[in-house]
Amino acid sequence: MSNFNSDDLKPFADLARSFAAKELAGKVAEHDRYPFGEFYEVVLMKIHEVGLLSAALPAELGGTDFGIEALCTILENISEVDASPAGIIYAQALSQKILMAAGAGKLAATLSSGDTAVKAGLIAFPVYVNPASADTLPVAQSNRGDYTLAGRIELLVPGSLANLAVVGARTGQGPDYSFFLVDLDGQGVEKSEPVFTLGLHACPAVDVTFQGAKVQLVGEENAGPFYFERVLPEMNAAAVAISSGILRRTYSEALAYAQRREQGGRPIVKWSEVTMMLANLSIKADVAALCVCQSCRELKQKQSGYESRISAAALHVSALACEATVDGIQILGGYGYMKDYGQEKRYRDARMAQALLGPVPMKKLAMIRRISED
Repeated sequence: MSNFNSDDLKPFADLARSFAAKELAGKVAEHDRYPFGEFYEVVLMKIHEVGLLSAALPAELGGTDFGIEALCTILENISEVDASPAGIIYAQALSQKILMAAGAGKLAATLSSGDTAVKAGLIAFPVYVNPASADTLPVAQSNRGDYTLAGRIELLVPGSLANLAVVGARTGQGPDYSFFLVDLDGQGVEKSEPVFTLGLHACPAVDVTFQGAKVQLVGEENAGPFYFERVLPEMNAAAVAISSGILRRTYSEALAYAQRREQGGRPIVKWSEVTMMLANLSIKADVAALCVCQSCRELKQKQSGYESRISAAALHVSALACEATVDGIQILGGYGYMKDYGQEKRYRDARMAQALLGPVPMKKLAMIRRISED
């Protein structure tokens, strides 16, 4: 478990752990059947009711005084049990952060309150792409300040649940883009069936096609790259927390299995090869936890180059989680591939978490460009 050296964050950790134990534990495999099974709408409403969808907002907007630290604490502890609802919380936080960066913080708070028509206060966002590196973006056309949208957005999370979304679109021929708020139930909006992704099944994504849909400009036109880069360090830190939670549970389940599984007349934890694999898992889990803590400290201190260091932590910890889930499956042997156990799901979830904010190669290229421009 990560330690932020603050007793003030303990209530958030306790809330996330108790919620996960009560509402998620024992139901992970059932929830993971979506979209071929029922979605856990009641659990999602409870996530909203206890305030987990507002953790990224400041206190004056209905959130907390601890910002990204509270969000990371919640995401890490939720992801330890099931990363799918953590993915929904992550998408919500990213939408809220974009709105706040654009000077629409009060709008973010109002939409997230659930007092409007928004389902459970959700705002969708395409979390698996950096709009600046997207091959194609929808095109927005202006008519006396009123905008309409045409084009397509892929993997909008959780687009099948939310009524509203924040999406990037281009208004001209240049590389810049703008953010728009769109009513997903409005005219000119067509949503696909939920996309069956590799992992995070219960964090549903849809592809959306816009055909003259009316949208609302968020912030200033063509300022999308500025807003996204402004929130990127915080959301990278949040991605570190999700991967850390997946990794932590991978290690704890592998250890528990190795202690009770016997082969050759003794628990397999006594076999040197298994012991070494568990030691490596333990090291990776501790490194990930430290990266969560240090990422939050970097956000507080904002010393020169902190953006690149947090980006590096996100890339490194997500890779560690992907490596660890492979070892977790191997320690469980044949059981590791069975859905009755959690390791195969964490293997899939780790790879989806690695894709948050864009494909790994694109994130590495963007990181090097930022460093070379400093």
